Amino acid sequence: MTDPAPQATAPPDPARLLRSRSYVVLLVFGALIGVPVATVAYFFLEAVSKAQDYVFTTLPDELGFSSQPAWWSIPFLALSGLLVGLSIQYLPGTSGHKPAEGLKTSGAVQPIELAGIVIASFATLSLGVVLGPEAPLIAIGSGLGVLAIHLLKRDAPEMATVVLGATGSFAAISTLLGSPLVAAFLLMEAAGVGGALMGVVLVPGLLAAGVGSLIYVGLDDWTGLGTFSLAVPDIPPVGSPTGAEFLWAIVIGLLAAVVGACIRTLALRLQPIVEHRRLILTPLAGVAIGVLVFVFVEATDRSSAYVLFSGQDQLAPLIEGAAGWTVGALLLLALCKGLGYAIALSGFRGGPVFPGMFIGAVGGIALSHLPGLPMIAGAAMGIGAMTVAMLGLPLVSVLLVLVFLQGDGLALTPLVIVAVVVSYVASAHLTPLPKEAPRADGSPA
Repeated sequence: MTDPAPQATAPPDPARLLRSRSYVVLLVFGALIGVPVATVAYFFLEAVSKAQDYVFTTLPDELGFSSQPAWWSIPFLALSGLLVGLSIQYLPGTSGHKPAEGLKTSGAVQPIELAGIVIASFATLSLGVVLGPEAPLIAIGSGLGVLAIHLLKRDAPEMATVVLGATGSFAAISTLLGSPLVAAFLLMEAAGVGGALMGVVLVPGLLAAGVGSLIYVGLDDWTGLGTFSLAVPDIPPVGSPTGAEFLWAIVIGLLAAVVGACIRTLALRLQPIVEHRRLILTPLAGVAIGVLVFVFVEATDRSSAYVLFSGQDQLAPLIEGAAGWTVGALLLLALCKGLGYAIALSGFRGGPVFPGMFIGAVGGIALSHLPGLPMIAGAAMGIGAMTVAMLGLPLVSVLLVLVFLQGDGLALTPLVIVAVVVSYVASAHLTPLPKEAPRADGSPA
């Protein structure tokens, strides 16, 4: 007699979960966790900002340089590579996810991994590597959320651990992208949250993001240190989209897909090489980025900050001062930033969002020197198209432009949508399909 087939476990009923006492407790925990997580995230970003300012602005002056030398970043980028390599090699976990493989948010981060994540990301961000803070903040928020539930209830259900880990991530990046809603959509789209349980998982995260935003604002008022949100406040309004601009949206979408594919391919090919001899090659990768900075500064006499860092703080000055850039300088900036971005993705620890936005804006501004494309429209379409080429998240790619360019972003939404969709589809065609695993008998699947 054969055993009966095992019964599949029925998924939880969202309506019953929402009415349960445990869900209310989960919401309360989510709101409470949002306070310390947002506080830690705020001061982490402030520490990164202060370190960047000291290394690249104050220290050259203290050492007697009248201005920052073009070679200045090279030793600090090498030091960053060494610190990141040591962290990955010797601390628990992987010191955060590998940015060349995209923005990953699935799975709760274990508290034991937090030290490696903080050290590697701080060394990456504060010493000028071309990556952003969003991925480390997501990981730090998740780890703190899991730590909190472990301290409160060691035998907490796995679902509670997952939800509170995600809740911590929501709180950590609640205002970094300009709005708690953009942060929520980023996490949902990156993690593939959907179905009937989406609301059950989303609501605690939204609550934590709202609490986190309040904490960011309160700490800004209290400390006077400044905010870390994304926006360009002073740009002129744009008119209605034209037919020529819609044609440009297609062109920009296709170009962004090609550029994004080149950056991803280079990063993924370099990644196993760097990992093979991490303690030697990660510092050398930093030196390579520094050489790109040197070339750009020597050729253009522009600030090294345009090639260094994530580009988040340089986006607004770039767009507001676009009239002062030549096409040659913009193309060289896109080349140096793009190569630096690919090298950084291969071995360092940080987020891929802001460098992609910056490169897209540079490309759009360069193309606006051609007929039929206003500068703001080119920058907006470039940001959206390049973001989706690097992240594969079309909804977030549109929302980021809306938040970043504010009123102009809203007026340019139809153009941005076309550029994002074209880039998204073209990127799918340019990305090789993963190889299927062979069957047990050795035949291909």
